[in-house]
Amino acid sequence: MSRELSDLYRSLAEDADGRTLAAPEQVRRRADRRARVRITGAALATALLVGGLATSTRLVLAGDATPLPPPAGTPAPPATAPSPSSAATGGPSVTGTPPTRGTPATTAGSTGAAPPRTPTSVPDRAFFVQAAANRTGIDPVFRDTVALPGLCDARYGSDAGIVQRRTRNLAYKLPQTPQGYVPDGSYAHSVTVYRSGRADDFLRELRAAVRACPEQPGVSGGNPSTSRVRLLADGGFGDDSVLFEIRTPGRDVEGEPTGGEEVRLIRAIRVGDVVTVLWEQGWEGTSAERSQVDADSRRAVDAIEEWLG
Repeated sequence: MSRELSDLYRSLAEDADGRTLAAPEQVRRRADRRARVRITGAALATALLVGGLATSTRLVLAGDATPLPPPAGTPAPPATAPSPSSAATGGPSVTGTPPTRGTPATTAGSTGAAPPRTPTSVPDRAFFVQAAANRTGIDPVFRDTVALPGLCDARYGSDAGIVQRRTRNLAYKLPQTPQGYVPDGSYAHSVTVYRSGRADDFLRELRAAVRACPEQPGVSGGNPSTSRVRLLADGGFGDDSVLFEIRTPGRDVEGEPTGGEEVRLIRAIRVGDVVTVLWEQGWEGTSAERSQVDADSRRAVDAIEEWLG
């Protein structure tokens, strides 16, 4: 063994002899303290790491609309209803499905159908076709003639709203009259298109004219006798209708009184902006029969409704 190694061993022995060894209890307490320090440090490091991750996550998701849920046991805030101002300005519905873009809005009771168009002319098909039992073999003739009898010089402001009027003369026979006999009566039958709203005005003016003219001379053809004019109750034809009668003392072909009366019936019927008038004018002193005028009035309405579609 070398001299240097011997001196090293001797120095270590002297140093060890100068130190007092700790008791076993002290050694155990020091070991426990060191273990607790290590555990506490590890827990602190873990908490700092988790907190940092949570903070980073919140920063990354700051633009997300979904808020973080409240801690357990925290009462939920009360729900608030949308303010009236947002509803009034068309704000989005809270509970409903938003309207489809480009879909037209509709109001209650609305069907979405376009309003009926006012026609601009009167075709032949706007006039009714006679029932086979009423045909006389005489063809209807279209004429530019008046549609109504004069009623004490009444004037109709609604005439300014006329778009077009056509009038025809039409002879008829009653079903029980054999073919080849003289007709039982005739009509001045007109169809008039008015601008929107003026057909209503005409029926109102016609009622007023009848009431204002209870009698006047010479309204039944060439009969010079005074005629009595009376408004009759009516309904069930078109959208509105006016029916009145003209009664005149009857005269024969020589102009002599017969003791009877000639009765003329006139009915005006409105269907939308169209008015049709049946003015029963008789034939050689005959009188109108209400049942026949009613039947032809229904045919007249059916023809106009089919035309207007």
